[in-house]
Order: sequence, then C-alpha cells, then structure tokens
Amino acid sequence: MASVLASEMYHVVGSVATSQGCRLGQMVERCMSVMQSGTQMVKLKNGAKGLVRLFYLDEHRTCIRWRPSRKSEKAKIIIDSIYKVTEGRQSEIFHRHAEGNFDPSCCFTIYHGNHMESLDLITSNPEEARTWITGLKYLMAGISDEDSLVKRQRTHDHWVKQTFEEADKNGDGLLNIEEIHQLMHKLNVNLPRRKVRQMFQEADTDENQGTLTFEEFSVFYKMMSLRRDLYLLLLSYSDKKDHLTVEEFAQFLKVEQKMSNVTTEYCLDIMRKFEVSEENKNQNVLGIEGFTNFMRSPACDVFNALHSEVHQDMDQPLCNYFIASSHNTYLTGDQLLSQSKVEMYARVLQDGCRCLEVDCWDGPDGEPVVHHGYTLTSKILFKDVLEVINKNAFVKNEFPIILSIENHCSIQQQKKIAQYLKEIFSDKLDLTSVNAGDSKQLPSPQSLKGKILIKGKKLPYSLGADAEEGEVSDEDSADEIEDDCKLKFSYSNGTTEHQIESFIRKKLESLLKESQIRDKEDPDCFTVRALLKATHEGLNVNFKQNSDQKDTSKKSHGRLMSNFGKHKKAAKPRFKSHSTSDDEDPQQSCPAKEPSGQLCRLGRRRKTMKLCRDLSDLVVYTNSVAAQDIVDDGSVGNVLSFSETRAHQVVQQKAEQFMLYNQKQLTRIYPSAYRIDSSNFNPLPYWNVGCQLVALNYQSDGRVMQLNQAKFKMNGNCGYILKPQQMCKGTFSPCSADPLPAFPKKQLILKIISGQQLPKPPDSMLGDRGEIIDPFVEVEIIGLPVDCCKDQTRVVDDNGFNPVWEETLSFTIHMPEIALVRFLVWDHDPIGRDFVGQRTVAFSSLMPGYRHVYLDGLTEASIFVHITINEIFGKWSPLILNPSYTIMHFLGATKNKQLIGLRGLFNKNPKHNTMENSGLYVRKRSIGERILRRTASAPAKGRKKSKMGFQEATELKESVSEVTDLKDKDGVLRRTSRSLQARPISMPVEKYLLRGLPLPDQKATATMDDKKEKASVQI
Repeated sequence: MASVLASEMYHVVGSVATSQGCRLGQMVERCMSVMQSGTQMVKLKNGAKGLVRLFYLDEHRTCIRWRPSRKSEKAKIIIDSIYKVTEGRQSEIFHRHAEGNFDPSCCFTIYHGNHMESLDLITSNPEEARTWITGLKYLMAGISDEDSLVKRQRTHDHWVKQTFEEADKNGDGLLNIEEIHQLMHKLNVNLPRRKVRQMFQEADTDENQGTLTFEEFSVFYKMMSLRRDLYLLLLSYSDKKDHLTVEEFAQFLKVEQKMSNVTTEYCLDIMRKFEVSEENKNQNVLGIEGFTNFMRSPACDVFNALHSEVHQDMDQPLCNYFIASSHNTYLTGDQLLSQSKVEMYARVLQDGCRCLEVDCWDGPDGEPVVHHGYTLTSKILFKDVLEVINKNAFVKNEFPIILSIENHCSIQQQKKIAQYLKEIFSDKLDLTSVNAGDSKQLPSPQSLKGKILIKGKKLPYSLGADAEEGEVSDEDSADEIEDDCKLKFSYSNGTTEHQIESFIRKKLESLLKESQIRDKEDPDCFTVRALLKATHEGLNVNFKQNSDQKDTSKKSHGRLMSNFGKHKKAAKPRFKSHSTSDDEDPQQSCPAKEPSGQLCRLGRRRKTMKLCRDLSDLVVYTNSVAAQDIVDDGSVGNVLSFSETRAHQVVQQKAEQFMLYNQKQLTRIYPSAYRIDSSNFNPLPYWNVGCQLVALNYQSDGRVMQLNQAKFKMNGNCGYILKPQQMCKGTFSPCSADPLPAFPKKQLILKIISGQQLPKPPDSMLGDRGEIIDPFVEVEIIGLPVDCCKDQTRVVDDNGFNPVWEETLSFTIHMPEIALVRFLVWDHDPIGRDFVGQRTVAFSSLMPGYRHVYLDGLTEASIFVHITINEIFGKWSPLILNPSYTIMHFLGATKNKQLIGLRGLFNKNPKHNTMENSGLYVRKRSIGERILRRTASAPAKGRKKSKMGFQEATELKESVSEVTDLKDKDGVLRRTSRSLQARPISMPVEKYLLRGLPLPDQKATATMDDKKEKASVQI
C-alpha cells in the first residue's frame, strides 16, 4: 500500500515525494503534524454562505473535528467512516455555485457515512488542500490494510481514551472520585461506593493523591473489567492455578473451541501476542489478563473468520446463487423527495451489492438522466452513473455485476445510452469469451468474472435482424408507481407550480417524520397509502383555505388531485396497462405544463414501448420478461420481475412451482410502490423459494438490511451466496411443518453467559444521565417458517457493565444453510422494552465453543456465549447436558452443583452455593481473590424487580413453568414460558433442558409439574 500511495502522492508544502522510503515517511508525518495543528477552512453548505471553521485531526488520528460548532463533541467525522476523498469541485454542492467562485485546487470533498454525506471544504491555498488530501488518503489506506486484531486493539484504546476525556469535565487531564462515580453511572456500573473508592486508591499511585491520570485510569479500568466468568473458565483447565501452561491451553482449544491441528508453536505464538506479563512470557504461560485479551480478540469472535473470504463453489449456474441486489440504487432517502447521488453506486458496491438499478429518462440537451420518475427526487446524468460504476465495479471482488436498466427513454436517447455503455464499460460487456458450458444453463459467477451483464428488454427474435427498432412489452417494467400513487395537479392563475411543489414537499416531509418507527426492531412500516391519502386531503384543505382568503367568490384556485376513491385492497392491487399510439411523444409522460394550464403528472402505464436495436443487443443472459410472456422452451436467460405484492401471492399459492422455475431462471423481487419512505419488506419468503435477486433499499438502515448483510457476509461479502442443494435440484414445501424429513436437522444450544459494557438505549431521553439499564438477551432464529422462533433470558437488574445470565436456550433448525441467528439486547422497562443493540450471524458462520458476540456499531459492547451444535435425526433431540458441566467438573463440584451451573459461583450472597462454602475453594490465590471478590463481575441479586407494574405482578403470581409456543404478531414462534420475571434467578436452567429433575424443595409439586410438562409442546 505504501508503494501505491507513493505513486499517487501530491506535492506537499513545496516538496515532492521522489522516493518511497524515508522521504515518504517524513512527508506523511509532516501532513499529520499540519492536520493535528489545525487548518482554517470554509465549510460549504447547500444554499447558504460558507462557514469558516478550524478543522483538525485528533491526537489519536481516528477522527476529524472542527470548532466552533453547536454539536460540541458530536462535531466529528471518524476516519473509519470515510469512503473517499475527491480533489477539486466535483461534488453536487460545489456544482451549485458559480464556476469562478472558488479555485478548484483549493477545494476538496470528504464523503462519509452510510448515506454518502459530503463535507465540502475550501482552503486558503492549494498546498493546504493537498496536505489534507494526502494525509486523509494515507489514514484511509492504513485502516483498510490493518488486520482485525490490530483494528480491535486500536478501537479499544481509542474508546478508553475517549471515555477518559469525556469524564474529565474540567479538562485538567485528571479524574477525581466524583468524576469516577459519574462515569460509573454512565457505563451502567452499579457498585458500592466503598468498592469503587478501594479500586480508586489502589490505582492512585503517584504523588498527586486524590486524582487519576490517564495511565492510572487505565489501571483502574483494567481492575474494574477483570472477568469472573473468564477466570473460572481458566481455573477449570489450569488445575486451579492462575495461569495456563502450553499443554493446558492446547487442551482448552481442542475440547472447548473445537480447533484441530493445534500445535505447540501455535499456542506459544498466541501467548506471545496476548500475554502482558513479561514474567509469564518467559515461563511460557498465559495469565488471566492474557487469557482475557485472547478471548476478546477476533480469534474468539462468534463469526467464522474463514467466511470473510470467498469459500463456496462459484462454478455453478448463476441461478443457483442468491445475489445481493439494490432497489433504486441512486436514492439517498425516501422515494419522493430525496436526493439522487452517483456516490450511492460506489457505496453499495463497496457493501457487496452486485445488482444495481438505473432508472433512465429523457434529459435536456439529449443527455439521459437518472431519477425516480414522477416524483420530486433530483436528477443525475446517466453518463456520470456509468463512470462511477466502472471505477468501483471490481474493487472489492471480480464477480459479475448485473445492471438493471429501467428504460423510459425515447429512441434517440436509448441510442445514447447504448453508446455510453459501450464506450465506458468496453470489454466488460464482451461475453464472447465466456464459457457457458451447457447451452441450456446460465454461466457461472466464476466464468463471468470482470463482466457486467445488462438486464433489460430484448427485441423479439421474430423481428428481422436489419430492423433498427421494434415494440416490446412494457408490462413487467419495474416502474413501481401505480395509478393510485400518481399525483396530477391543476392550478389556475392564482397558484403557481412552484407554490404547489413547495407545499407538497413540506407536507410530505412532515408526514415522513411523523411516520418514523421508534422501535428499530419493528419490521412493520407505516401504511404508505394512508400517508398519501393524508397528503391529498391536507393539500385540498390547505388550498381551499388559501383560495377562500384570496377570493371568496371562487371556491378554489388550485388543488392536488389523486384518484384515491377507487382503491382496491392493498394486498391485491390490480395492474392495468394501456397501449399508446406509435407516434406518442415519450416526453408527454414527464411533468410539464400543458397549454390548458394543467400540470400532467404521470399518464397511465403503457403496455408496449419502442426499443432500439443497439440497446437490445447488449442484453445477453438477463432478458427482462413479463410473466405472461414466459414460454417453457428450454431456453435460459430470462429475468422475471415481481413487486413484493405479486410475489407474495405466488409464494402463497404456488411455492413449489416457483422454486422449480428459480432452478433455471432468475427472478427479481422489488419493493411495493407504497413504500415511499424507502422501508424494506421481509425478504425471507422469497429467499425460501429460491428467488435470486431480492432488491432492497440499501439507504435504509434497520432489521431487514441487517439480515441482508448477515446473509451475504458468509461468503466473503462477495454478493453471491450458493443456494442449498435442495433448492437447486428437486423441490420441497418451504411452509411445511417438516419440509425435509429425509435430511438431518441441527440442534443449536446457546448458553448466554454474560454481557460486557452494554450502553444505555440509543433513544434514551436522558442520555448518559438515565438510569442504569436492566438488560436481557433475546435470540431469534430466522429461516424457513418452521425454524422461525424466539427465546430470551431473564432480566438482570441495574447492571449494564457486566450482567450475568447463565441461561441455556435450545433451538432445532431444519435448513441451517439459510438460517440466520439474531442476538438482541433489550433494556427492560415497566411499560415495554428499549432496544440496546444487535448482531445477526448466518448459522453456517457460527463458531462453536466460548465466543464473544460483539454488537454492531458499538465499540466495546458484547455478549459472552457458549455454542454447541448437534446433528439430529428424526423428531427427537438427544439429551445434551449444560456446557457448564465441564467447568464444574474440573472445579470438583458435586452433581447437584453441576445442574445448578455457574450461577451459584457468581452469586454475591455467601449463603448460596459458592465455592468458599463448599470447602473446595483454593485459599492460596491472591489474584483469584482479587477477581472474585473485588471486581464488578458479579450478577445482580435475585430480588423482585422494583419496576414491575401491576399487570406484570399479577402475571408473575399466575405463571407456570410449562412450555407453550404461540405465534407473535410477526408470525414468529415465541416461547412464552420464559416470562421476564416468572423464573427466579436461583432456579436452574437445566430444569427446562432436562425434564423431570426436580430440586429438593420442589418434590411436593413434582407430580403436578410432570403432568404439565407432558402437555407442553416440544420445540
């Protein structure tokens, strides 16, 4: 990377980078020094004058900050979030200003974030601009090249430093005891003040007593973060010593982590890398700090690191793969008002998307443009879109890209489209060298490497080869705007087009804000039809009031009209198509002021359209067809497009036939027209029948995109996932109770042990000052309908820093190849629950053993789990003991304590079953006493929740331990027996796993429990 960077180096501060060695390093350090000192630049904003701000690189080189700013600490851009830096006046905001206003050599733009936001800056001289461009490119290159271990350590160090700085209220570089107490509350730590003061005094070792420097705070934080659960795990394999030898560590890796080929050299390498004590390194042992570092490293992440690279067979036909697909790729927000940006194509390609959508319309000066037709979205040039795609197409991987051309252009501009495609993509469109093998099969992703497939309409073979144009069906067009979404407005002399458009924009913006979903885990979006109707009614009322005020003799000067009065049911809309005459001007369908004074907004859907030969010839393996045009003549290369509404009907009525069709051809599913907020539909039903191209709105964060990202991450995030063999040959009923009776099932046993540094909910009204959270973990299985279910742990009161659950959840999965496992952390509240964080992982990518599940987007937050996967034949699961048995066995516990699990060891109450009371505790262990007695790693006591409402208290008294499975509102199987408060902390989890093992104090009710358990539903 250094050589690449050197070749692209700019002249910096009057010097030229002529060598790639010491000179390059000096230049980079000079750039870093200038950036950290700060540079005054003009921050250009949309439609406003520029703001002069001081921009600087923070001391850790992890983010760019500026001041002054009303955002205070939030006024920053993290280097990790920067996608690219461009030199000159290239951004949309720069283009809106006059050409001669700024010197291009002083201008540059930083693109960052999920929505490709731009920060447009102007320096006072070209040297400053080149310094910042060079420095930023160097930082971005370094971050992309570092390995996962280095990145994890860097983010951890940055997080600790940032935590210290935010806790230092007066900015003197020291923390007193009160600032520490406030920090404990912010970190969700509920420790007695006496214990906090004791650790504070032990860390305060310098002459300035009563305050902690950053180095002393780092020691204090380590003391607070020492993990009791990891220490007990270490004890179980170390013969009760406070360290692991090479042999003991190798045994742990083989037995628990299921690693093969574990060598002495491998173990020694881990010890050298993670051990912090020089004494332990010299003795070739791994202490508790080194063991903790290893367990929290990427080596013990829940995701299989081998799946970060392409590992599946890529030589099968294209129809045998799920393909990451984007809908209306160019949009940055909603479907009606948002900006169209070429940078969105670069962003989704970087995210692994391989099917892009381009909506082409006639533009001015004979130049085709891209935008969402019949809406207020902005327009971008088609040529600019192709140039961005060409530049970024094969940076992440070389597997083929499918470019879905939605053609709404005249013949003249269609020829321009074909010309640009050939000129810009060049040999990427040449498929003559592709070895398709069997002519009745689509080529493989491997054989199409480096190629771009054009998906679009193709002229019929019956048309003569010399015909330059012809008519093709337009009924399968993915122009999703339907009749009842089409707005057409009329106005008289009293109301201008600009006024109407301005009011529409304001009204829709307010409605979209009102419709935002507070619960990020709610998959249901608001009813867009209701939103449109509200817009229609509100506009009518508004315009009527305005007209009454202007002229009482006239009832109305203008109004927005839409044909809402003839709605069909949302689930079954009718799609009507109408022919147009051959000489119809395509421009007429675009918004334009008619002579009569009406603004015609969207005509009826045309049944046919004209297509030029040049564009048709570019379509080879991806010919867009309508359902009624499909002819089963053995040919391949057709792509059938469905809206989610139509596709849902097909899945409900003909799931098996749909699956058979998808074994030879491609199918694309796109969102309903009513999702104007760019919300996403549930892709699972369509993946379950083998639909390859499930197009989603990549600009919308949330549950669906998290599922999509998890699915495609399991094959190196290359955008192609091999479908299960059962979907490629033969058929089965995906909605059946036992869809694959001849195949073994998988049993997933998840032991949710503990959590680490769980923050307050992101939407917390009081922010860091809010009360300490009461977390619980929910695990959801997502796949075939029979596999979809949820289960959850109990609630731990007042502890988000290191709660301990020690609960086992068990799931049976019929088709593990397509299943996703979703970990969610919630904060329990008397009136509901608040979302804290999530992580979704493909079942096939789960690693067995003790693993950390790091929550997405949260630097340090994680869940510590133990994963066991068993194969099941038939309908009954084998009897599997709790994974904690191994630790308890090595600690010499009795059989009863084995069933109780680790919770007894963690309990703060000395009257409970602790190791000290059992007489098995090893007294000579100073570090062990420090960890077990003085850290914050103990769970909350098993007291009744103070937040419990009357309704919950009543349910608690009436709750029983029988397992009943009910369908929730999402149609997902939820196990309702695990009431958040129904089971006391002291009750062993194994009672639910191993039926018929009552505790001594439960003998009186054993008979009744047995009867209830026999009636329970087995999962």
